Amino acid sequence: MAEGNQTVIFQFLLLGLPIPTEHQQLYYALFLLMYLTTVLGNLIIIILIRLDSHLHTPMYLFLSNLSFSDLCFSSVTMPKLLQNMQSQDSSITYAGCLTQMYFFLLFGDLESFLLVAMAYDRYVAICFPLHYMSIMSPSLCVSLVLLSWVLTTFHAMLHTLLMARLSFCEDNVIPHFFCDMSALLKLSCSDTHVNELVIFVTGGLILVIPFVLILVSYARIVSSILKVPSARGIRKAFSTCGSHLSVVSLFYGTIIGLYLCPSADNSTVKETVMAMMYTVVTPMLNPFIYSLRNRDMKGALARVICKKKVFFCL
Repeated sequence: MAEGNQTVIFQFLLLGLPIPTEHQQLYYALFLLMYLTTVLGNLIIIILIRLDSHLHTPMYLFLSNLSFSDLCFSSVTMPKLLQNMQSQDSSITYAGCLTQMYFFLLFGDLESFLLVAMAYDRYVAICFPLHYMSIMSPSLCVSLVLLSWVLTTFHAMLHTLLMARLSFCEDNVIPHFFCDMSALLKLSCSDTHVNELVIFVTGGLILVIPFVLILVSYARIVSSILKVPSARGIRKAFSTCGSHLSVVSLFYGTIIGLYLCPSADNSTVKETVMAMMYTVVTPMLNPFIYSLRNRDMKGALARVICKKKVFFCL
C-alpha cells in the first residue's frame, strides 16, 4: 500500500541469528533444550513454593514472581526464534512485533524491580534479623510485588504507544532475532527524538536506579557482615546472598554492557550474542542458581516427593 513516496509496512522480517546453514539443526536442538530447561526449571520453583508451606516467606514470594517473570521473558522471544529456524518465512506482523516488544519490556523491567525487592529482603534479614517479620510484613511484600507489576506495565505501554505513532517505510528487515526497540527505531522514517528522550529518561529510572539500590543494599549488608565476629555467621550471610548476587551480575552485566555502555565498534553479531545472554541464558540459569545453592528448595523438593510417594502407596 503506497502513499506518495512512502510505503506502509504491514510486517517485518527478522534476520535471526548469524548461523551457518550446515549448523542450523544443531543450534535449533541446543536452543530448544535451553528453552525447555528454562520452562521446566522455573515451573518447578513456582510449584514447590506453592505446595510447600515452609517456603511461604517474603523471599520465596519474590522468587516465585521472579521465576514466573523469567519463564515469560524467555517465552516472548524463544518460540518465535525456534519457529523461524525451522521455517523459510521469518516474517512477523506489525501488530505482532509491537506485542512482542511490549511483553519483552514488561517482563524485562519486572525482573529488574523484583531483584531490588529481593535485595531489600536480604538487607532486612541480615541487618535487622530480630525485626525481619515485622518489617517484611505480608502487606508490604504484596505491595512491593503489585507496585512492580503496575510500574512495569505502564512503562512497557508507554514505549509501545510511542513506537506505534512512528511510520516505517521501505526497509522492514530487523537485524535481530526479536523486535528490539533500538532496531525498530533505526528502521523508522519518522522523527524519533521523543522516543529516544523517553528511553534515556526511563532507562535511568528502570535500570540505573534499581541497580544503584541493589548496590547500596549489598554495601550495607557487607558492612554489617564485617561487624559479625563469628566466621560461621559470615559464611551463612554470604551463602544467603550469593545466589541473588549471581543473578544480579548476570542480568545487569549484559544489559549495562549492551545498552548503557555501548562501544562504537559494537557489531550486530556482538549485540545479538549479548542479547541472547540476558533473554535466554539468564532465565535458564536462575533456577539452577537458586535451587542448587539453596537448602530450603532442596528440602521442599524432598518433602513434596515424599508426600507423593505416600499418596501413591495409599
